Amino acid sequence: MDDFFGFTSYHILLAITGGALLLSWWLPMKLFRHPPAGSAILMLVGLVAALIFPGATAFLDPSDNPKIWEITAEIVVIVVLFATGLRIDDLRDLQHWRPTIGLLAITMPLTIAAVAFLGWWLAGLTVAGALVLGAVLAPTDPVLAGDVQVGPPLEGKEHPVRFTLTTEAGLNDGLAFPFVYLALHVAVQPEGGWFTEWLLLDMIYRIVMGAALGAGIGWIVAQLLFSGVRHTRLADAGPGSLALGAVLLAYGLVELAEGYGFIAAFVAGIVCRRGELEHRIHQRLHVFSDSIEQAATSILLVLLGSLMPLLWNELDWRHSLIGFGLLLVIRPLAGRIGLVRSGMRDGERWLTAFYGVRGIGSVYYLAYAASHIEFVNERALWALVVFVVFASTVIHGLTARWAVGRILPEDDAA
Repeated sequence: MDDFFGFTSYHILLAITGGALLLSWWLPMKLFRHPPAGSAILMLVGLVAALIFPGATAFLDPSDNPKIWEITAEIVVIVVLFATGLRIDDLRDLQHWRPTIGLLAITMPLTIAAVAFLGWWLAGLTVAGALVLGAVLAPTDPVLAGDVQVGPPLEGKEHPVRFTLTTEAGLNDGLAFPFVYLALHVAVQPEGGWFTEWLLLDMIYRIVMGAALGAGIGWIVAQLLFSGVRHTRLADAGPGSLALGAVLLAYGLVELAEGYGFIAAFVAGIVCRRGELEHRIHQRLHVFSDSIEQAATSILLVLLGSLMPLLWNELDWRHSLIGFGLLLVIRPLAGRIGLVRSGMRDGERWLTAFYGVRGIGSVYYLAYAASHIEFVNERALWALVVFVVFASTVIHGLTARWAVGRILPEDDAA
């Protein structure tokens, strides 16, 4: 019984995480009249806890155990993507999608190229490592960008800025995958000979398969929910946990077919919502998904914060320059270029361009790449990605609500 009051890393980690979750909600309400997002506080508490109990999270070192981060981040992202699809009340017409198309077709490739170049030229990464860095940091995050996205189902807030940021985050988490595969091809076959396979399989087949099967599965789920005589339909009595079944079905089947499951999860949510637009089941599905999202995301952010002391020896001024350059220069300028013909007002274009929040999707992509191949600069990549996520939670999380309130009046945003 000599270890009666012994401290185990596992129980320390549980206590740290629980305290961080409570503080992230309580502290902003005490400090601010209109509380900002608590994401930065979650990461800060994780950082402080790791400094006080340095051994509690050592086993989570992503360069040693990338699979842990890949699986946990994957589950969070697919649930959020399906819920994001459900939240969109009105798809409207192609004109309404023009800003989203510009961000996906112009802004994202420009961002990947600019970040990859800085990673290679400034930080000394290998070509493959630089491409991975560009690919993992390019997609915006549907998890942490709640303040600038559309509201829950049937509650409106479908302003074009919100619609654009929501649909961009819903789609570019999947559309960044071809560039991750590009980096893997370069790492394995630096001499070339892989371009045709990459273009046909990783770029065209996987995207089309993800979108097509996602739409088909979303339609099937809608039929299961809304078919039958009223009051005997699954939608009228079914629980919100049906959302989990739908997203796991869509993601699992599409991944088995070698498509992009992230695209499938988002498209399935959109198509499922079209089954009966005004039905309250969508709110139940969203509430359940949102509960999972908030719990899992909060835990992940605490753990990410706890990684910073493990990794900050890898950081120097060059990494800081890349991180702040992405958030404050590259994304805003690339976003502004992608929105040239969007039809938005100037203030709306800058708001949309600036609030490209980085988060859990970037963690997943890097963990996925690291679990498939060993990169020369892997720890530096992890350090930079965790730093960018933290910087984004601070810069975007603390300012989003204020900026949206200034540029999108409540009567426009609702």
